[in-house]
Amino acid sequence: MPEKTIPDATETELGAEDAKLVTLARGARARVGAAEGASVRDQDGRTYAAATVALPSLQVTALQLAVASAVAAGAQSLEAAAVATAAETLDGAGHAAVRDLGAGAPIYVADLDGTLRGTVTE
Repeated sequence: MPEKTIPDATETELGAEDAKLVTLARGARARVGAAEGASVRDQDGRTYAAATVALPSLQVTALQLAVASAVAAGAQSLEAAAVATAAETLDGAGHAAVRDLGAGAPIYVADLDGTLRGTVTE
């Protein structure tokens, strides 16, 4: 999957529910020292957080795992997602996973310190 360019942030502050997604993503990453952390919010407002899994036999991006957790819990659509990363681009596989359940869901991309870098909406 091709990586996705992160557009520059046009907003400086997120609403409370979206800021919570960034906080959850940062916490998931920090808890295990992973490369990335991610979180998603489903159609009922439930949130799911995950970190990158990088094992010799299994590679899963944080966004893929957060989406998979939501689906496993019965989510049918996503309202929004967030990823905390140092990467310059959004991974294509995670982006595709979010789009499978939320065609118009914003994906907030934040630095590891929580600073919003941009929002992917396509």
